[in-house]
Amino acid sequence: MIIRKLKVLGIESTCDETAASIIEWNYNGKVKILSNIIHSQIKNHSDFGGVVPEIAARAHQENISYVVEKALKVSQLNSNSISAIATSCGPGLIGGLIVGASFGKSFAIASKIPFIPINHLEAHILSPRLIHNVEFPYIALLVSGGHTQILYVKGINKIDRIGTTLDDAVGETFDKGAMILKLGWPGGKIIEEYAKNGNCLKFNLPKPMFGKVGADFSFSGLKTALYRKVSSISMTKKMQFDMAASFQHTISEVLVDRCINAMSILRKKRKPFKSFVLVGGVAANEYIKIKLNNLADREGLSFFCPPLNLCTDNAAMVSWAGIEYIINFGINNVDNLDFIPRPRWPLDPKSKPIGRAKHAR
Repeated sequence: MIIRKLKVLGIESTCDETAASIIEWNYNGKVKILSNIIHSQIKNHSDFGGVVPEIAARAHQENISYVVEKALKVSQLNSNSISAIATSCGPGLIGGLIVGASFGKSFAIASKIPFIPINHLEAHILSPRLIHNVEFPYIALLVSGGHTQILYVKGINKIDRIGTTLDDAVGETFDKGAMILKLGWPGGKIIEEYAKNGNCLKFNLPKPMFGKVGADFSFSGLKTALYRKVSSISMTKKMQFDMAASFQHTISEVLVDRCINAMSILRKKRKPFKSFVLVGGVAANEYIKIKLNNLADREGLSFFCPPLNLCTDNAAMVSWAGIEYIINFGINNVDNLDFIPRPRWPLDPKSKPIGRAKHAR
């Protein structure tokens, strides 16, 4: 069957954003985001300094019907116009995953359309292809609240993990750093704003794993060092600016170093790649984006990063991942109503578990 047009509804509910989006794809390659609705739960969790799973699940349950209805309304479509529904089914908080998957499956059954389970991380990694002509294979740095990985993306569902964090993710590190500096939550955006007024070379913070063999990350020692530094000085507003700038700069230096190693590893294995992509919520950080864009220039690579509204968790990237799967495998081959949501769903099943974990992340 030749597919000439698709309208795919995407649902995202892995953490603290309830989102729905509809993307239209035409056989000539033209793509249009018809709607991209995001309901943030920041107010629900800000008093706790982080996402509370039970509160998140309840908020998803309360908001999912609303965001899907609004996505349809903004797109000027009804449920009968939808070709398939793609839903983030992991990794993430199990309560939110169950809410999203249950709604998606019910919608698919009622509308008699395919249900496509999507790996939330793969949706991030494929998101630059929604906007730019990024050809496989490419190297991707995924930096989010829960994951920090360097990946070799060979194609749809063909991803090798080159490096990963041994402890905290970059997004989590920013959150905890902001709490240490008493700046509030979520930390990434706040630290970036404070850093604009600070001297990034004022404080010499340790760079975990910097210069070491391999492409893995570690950030727990950096948090400890920040805490000790803050505890040893009288904190002023100027100090907060300088500390935020130094903290952000240190993280960016580690990211660049690890990516250089990953590129070297791939080249030694004669693995081709012409592009370097930056994805995930931390990709919204302009300072880090500039540092990695400069790295790509030095390495002779094309650099791609999705626009700000597609960096953080959203449903447009889920819709797009669904379209990618349909194009590659056929609409009748991606329908999977039996799929069970997975709080852990590694992009590279062959990758080794980290530390004492029983399964790869």
